[in-house]
Amino acid sequence: MTLHAVRYGIPLALFIAGAIISATAGGIGIAAGALFFSAASAVLLLNVLHRMGVEGDKERDREADARDFFDKHGRWPDEPESATRRPRG
Repeated sequence: MTLHAVRYGIPLALFIAGAIISATAGGIGIAAGALFFSAASAVLLLNVLHRMGVEGDKERDREADARDFFDKHGRWPDEPESATRRPRG
C-alpha cells in the first residue's frame, strides 16, 4: 500500500501542483505548470521502466531454476517424467 502511494502519489502530486500553478499564476504559470506536468510524466515513466526491469530479473531467475532442474533430473520442469532422457553409452 505504501509502495503504491509513493509510486503513484509523487507523480499525482506533481500533476496536481502543475494544474494549480497553470490555473492561478497567469502567463508564466502555464510554462511552470508544463514543467510540473513533464516532471510528473518523467517520474511515472521511470517507475514503469523500473518495474519492467524487475520483471526481467524474475524471468531470468525462473530460467536459471529450470536449468538447474534440468541438470538434476534430465528433463525440463514442464515435461512429463516419461520424457527423461537416458544417457547414451
